[in-house]
Amino acid sequence: MGRVGCLPFSPRAGEGQNRRVTLKIVIDQEAASAPYEQLRAQIAERARTGVLPVGYKLPTVRGLAEELGLAANTVAKAYRALEADGVIETRGRNGTFVAAAGDAAERRAAAAARTYAEEMRRLGLSREAAQAAVSDAVRAVYGD
Repeated sequence: MGRVGCLPFSPRAGEGQNRRVTLKIVIDQEAASAPYEQLRAQIAERARTGVLPVGYKLPTVRGLAEELGLAANTVAKAYRALEADGVIETRGRNGTFVAAAGDAAERRAAAAARTYAEEMRRLGLSREAAQAAVSDAVRAVYGD
């Protein structure tokens, strides 16, 4: 299957002191998606659902790479993608933390959907045709 890492996460001072979180990350080397994408998706999902609370300090790039048996560049790429999505924030030498961005993914999805709808309207497609195109794309990406 792949490498599994169980990582303890430490809260910042004053945040979540009564809660210890251990995150199980599974990297499947046989999966179709790249290891950095698997890592990005797992951290993003756990942050979105609150398993990783806002303010929790993530492991260093090097530490997480070592734990999971990945190259440091792979973990760095996942962290960069997560930061671009507003899921995590890097505070210089203080480390990388789960961000307080809340529903950043939902806001970006809504903005992308609006841009898509505006483009379909400019192209002269009906509402039904635009919705059918979205349904087809979602099926292609997520599977049936």
